[in-house]
Amino acid sequence: MTDTAQTKPGLDVPGRGGKLQGRVAFVTGGTRGIGAAISSSLARQGATVAAGYAGNTERAEQFLAELTDTWGGDGREFSIHQGNVANPEDCRSSIAEVIEKHGRIDILVNNAGITRDRTVAKMTDEDWQAVINVNLSGAFYLAQAALNHMLERGTGRIVNVSSIIGEMGNIGQANYAASKSGLFGLTKTLAREAAFQLARSGKLTEDSIGVTVNTVTPGYVLTEMVEAVPEKVLDKIKAQIPLGRLARPEEIARVVHFLAADESSYITGQVWGVNGGQDM
Repeated sequence: MTDTAQTKPGLDVPGRGGKLQGRVAFVTGGTRGIGAAISSSLARQGATVAAGYAGNTERAEQFLAELTDTWGGDGREFSIHQGNVANPEDCRSSIAEVIEKHGRIDILVNNAGITRDRTVAKMTDEDWQAVINVNLSGAFYLAQAALNHMLERGTGRIVNVSSIIGEMGNIGQANYAASKSGLFGLTKTLAREAAFQLARSGKLTEDSIGVTVNTVTPGYVLTEMVEAVPEKVLDKIKAQIPLGRLARPEEIARVVHFLAADESSYITGQVWGVNGGQDM
């Protein structure tokens, strides 16, 4: 399942692409785990990255320094932005802050997420609401604010990070599964509305790259949090995956930067599974 556990950001990947040259990307939960890999991947492709984080300022500043040392040699200025994605005002102010800092947002990656695992019988109201607020409502608030900016400009990319748990369900994760499944409906509706609004304003042409909205659904990903799981449990999980291993964060990030590229302008409203065949 997806998580935002702290892990090495994987910044020492050799080479660089240019698919996102000149683009500005905002990645929530973008300073650790899968989010750090996504931020690094977008930077490698030429994007100026603004990484969101919730509370660990020391870790966020360390990641910013690493990102700048690795990819900032061409003059790009990366940034970090603190906020609580469960708070609508924080979401709106974060989008405004990134636009003020960098002049635009071309790519929004809704990656931030939390878990509060309990069986349905033991799940509290707070457990349920906290996960829905961050994983689903936060994605809506951020997308709503970013979409206004993107539609005005006529271009943009929104990529939501869901989870295989949203497709399959899982014991003890009713809140998490519901929040991640909810991203599917949100993605498809945002994609339809974006195309409708662009067409209505005359900005949707055969030559435009448009505004697209898609979702990536990782399976079990090798992060420090998963590495702490007992070996017997991990073996059981791997036995359910046709490819026989966990995903690497960079493999999720690769799909995100593919969907964010101008050349992916004919892909919208889609759910992309990256799970080693566990759900097919």
